Amino acid sequence: MKRDIQLYDTTLRDGTQAEEVSFSSADKLRIAEKLDEFGIHYIEGGWPGSNPKDREFFKLAKGLRLRHAKIAAFGSTRHAAASVEKDANITALLRSNTPVVTIFGKAWDFHATHALRVDLEQNLEMIFDSLDYLRRQVDEVIFDAEHFFDGYKRHPAYAMKTLRAARDAGVGCIVLCDTNGGTLPHEIQEIIRQVRREIDTPLGIHCHNDAEMAVANSIMAVTEGVVHVQGTINGVGERCGNANLISIIPNLKLKLGYDCVSDEHLRGLRGLSLYVSETANLTPTAHQPYVGRSAFAHKGGVHVAAVRRHADTYEHIKPELVGNRQRVLVSDLSGKSNVLYKAEEYGIDLDGNDPVVQEVLQTVKQLEHEGYQFEGAEASFELLMRRAKGERRTYFTVKSYRVIIEGHSAHAEPISEATVRLSLNGVEEYTVAEGHGPVNALDLAFRKGLEKFYPNELRDVRLIDYKVRILEGVSGTDAKIRVLIQSGDSQHTWGTVGVSQNIIEASAQALIDSFEYKLHRDAPHLGEPEQAAVGAAKRGAPGAGKPAGKSAPLAPAKSGQRRDSGKPSS
Repeated sequence: MKRDIQLYDTTLRDGTQAEEVSFSSADKLRIAEKLDEFGIHYIEGGWPGSNPKDREFFKLAKGLRLRHAKIAAFGSTRHAAASVEKDANITALLRSNTPVVTIFGKAWDFHATHALRVDLEQNLEMIFDSLDYLRRQVDEVIFDAEHFFDGYKRHPAYAMKTLRAARDAGVGCIVLCDTNGGTLPHEIQEIIRQVRREIDTPLGIHCHNDAEMAVANSIMAVTEGVVHVQGTINGVGERCGNANLISIIPNLKLKLGYDCVSDEHLRGLRGLSLYVSETANLTPTAHQPYVGRSAFAHKGGVHVAAVRRHADTYEHIKPELVGNRQRVLVSDLSGKSNVLYKAEEYGIDLDGNDPVVQEVLQTVKQLEHEGYQFEGAEASFELLMRRAKGERRTYFTVKSYRVIIEGHSAHAEPISEATVRLSLNGVEEYTVAEGHGPVNALDLAFRKGLEKFYPNELRDVRLIDYKVRILEGVSGTDAKIRVLIQSGDSQHTWGTVGVSQNIIEASAQALIDSFEYKLHRDAPHLGEPEQAAVGAAKRGAPGAGKPAGKSAPLAPAKSGQRRDSGKPSS
């Protein structure tokens, strides 16, 4: 391994400046613990001089038992009109009682004269005074040379004076900041080379992503001798975001051989990315390099055939190194290799000479032509395959269902009511449920009925995501609609699909597949064996088929043939 690289995370401060991101103090504490567990060296907790929430965080952070990371408080140089001893911002930094303090100062003459409205010499004095004072008060001081690259490109002599002021104050690290995010890698390289000819203080890099160069610029800086890298988890940050540590870390360790985290910690990369996204209430980016759900997903038949022989043909690293996994998608672009790969994944005994392979492939192509999509609905695809092999089981039969939406006035929320009739082994279950919208009502009605047959197996199933896509816009309200549903329990998530000109029917198809998949996975010994050909799937939904009586009124069942769950109270 090459020299150590220090990782400085600023998600809790710079990341919260993103338009859609907000963390409570409790959120910040939990993320700090996760960053520490992962092996991050520095965690910038916020700016105690700017808001009460950050001051609360530093107070609470004293109770954290961190094993790897140091907490850093962030702030600015002293105010032009105040002495460093009496400056409110400097005082707040010291009151945070952190082992590390990071302050920024203006390295671009334009900012000194136009933003701070001070003369250039006064700006240098503010930098030196603040750093020199703090260095004598805390264990470690880091200087962020804000707008350094823009300043250097326009007035290099003055930009270098700001670095010399920080060096002379005795700081532990000088961080060169591409604050506007518009510098290109070759400029980063040349400017850092010039800086290193004069400054022997350890250097850091802090890049924004306005030109989508933040990761590349950070990597380039390290190759030029920088030993301290700042960024955020998932690249969250103001405007277009900050340098993404989730991409920087594996690039440094796996591609360039720099020692920044252990192998064990690296395997937690995807988990860390997902945790921060979840805490920030952001949908994880499926196509994010290294950790995204699609990062190691293969769709084209030629690609899958090659990957089955050797993963290196289309994968630049082993996904397990960063906590991810290989996935093969099934679509109209699929070949036999896709089907065989998925059969192996699902534990279905299938070889290339089995005629079922070609049947499944042709069915998938036909269904995708009709509007189905299996890339996000692998549970529906597995049910389709098991039907083709005669391994599908019937866990329940949908006799009929109906959804009613009743509106009263423009100021009252409409009432959605769903009724469902299910049967199993000659016993019928009739349920009624109200919900927030027709799909929610239908979901609740299915659950209520199915839980009478399977009280334990379906208890923790929840609907995580619901997506609707209009497939034929030219048809207006008569267009086909595709519904993709993501469901989950305490351990797994799975996707199902439905297609129809009726949004309720499409939703019902996806919901039925979701419940059937859960039962198949967790209760394979239950239900009745089903002997059905793939061709049957063509006549209905890819998993369950079209439920009977999709919109017909529900006639009451004969006495003794059903248990009536009744209607819930409002």
